Amino acid sequence: MTLKSKPPSIQDEVDDLERRLKDAKQRLNNPNAAATPASISAPPDQIPPPTLPHSLLLLSDSALPLGSFAYSSGLESYLAHTKPLPRGVTPTASFHHFLSLSLASIASTTLPYLLAAHRDPTLLETLDNDLDASTPCTVARRASVAQGLALLGVWERAFKDPYTTPTTPSSSSSLSFSTSPSPSQSAAAVAALSTFSTSLKTSFTNNTSLTEKPNGHLPPLFAVVCVAMGIDIAAAAYVYMLNHAKAVLSAAVRASVMGPYQAQGVLASRWLQEVISQRIRGEWERSVEEAGQVVPVVDLWVGRHEVLYSRIFNS
Repeated sequence: MTLKSKPPSIQDEVDDLERRLKDAKQRLNNPNAAATPASISAPPDQIPPPTLPHSLLLLSDSALPLGSFAYSSGLESYLAHTKPLPRGVTPTASFHHFLSLSLASIASTTLPYLLAAHRDPTLLETLDNDLDASTPCTVARRASVAQGLALLGVWERAFKDPYTTPTTPSSSSSLSFSTSPSPSQSAAAVAALSTFSTSLKTSFTNNTSLTEKPNGHLPPLFAVVCVAMGIDIAAAAYVYMLNHAKAVLSAAVRASVMGPYQAQGVLASRWLQEVISQRIRGEWERSVEEAGQVVPVVDLWVGRHEVLYSRIFNS
């Protein structure tokens, strides 16, 4: 038995004609109005501003050319030194244990320097020197300097002009955020980066001694770049820690510890958000004089990376 569709009623046709007539009258009364869908009819000046600064999204991009993909932050060495796993311990559980230790280590050793540099960008060179002196692990030091110099290069080649060129008040880039650094703070950060870059370049040409040569560690440079790009201190600390977690998870995927979907699940997890926030709160008031390694075994794993028989990462 075939069911026939019910024909539209006369009232439905009348309602449709009235609606079309109303639309036609509106277009007649306002001939300059463009016929656009309702979903995009709002004028540009009524679009709400973003809740995050554009620069923060740039620095949190995994494609930022810092060379982070070449470093596992000790994960490869950890995997080699913990084989075979104890009975009942899965590779995923073992990785979560390492990630929590790695986040604790990176927070206790570098976050105080990042926070201090953000609060006073003029101390960039001093903080860079102090961090170098307090990093006994050669492998960790080399990785930090390589990524820091890469970030300085990205700033000079890509970010400096857009974030130092004056903009008109009507520009969309002039959106302000309540906790963003002031223009004077950003200007001081730009000047500090220029001075640091000049010192770094002249140290190579003048054969400056190692004790006087700037190093270019990532944490203080990352903080000062954040100030120059208008990113507040809390967001700078959070994205720094999140970038570290992303680098370790990327290394885990390439080391076949977990799949890409599992890695994204960890990044999106409430557990990771709480761990990062907890570590930032724990280091918020800590001075650089009190900074230190709270997980010494992480330094051992990172340091022994160079003695592995075969390796796919630089750390």
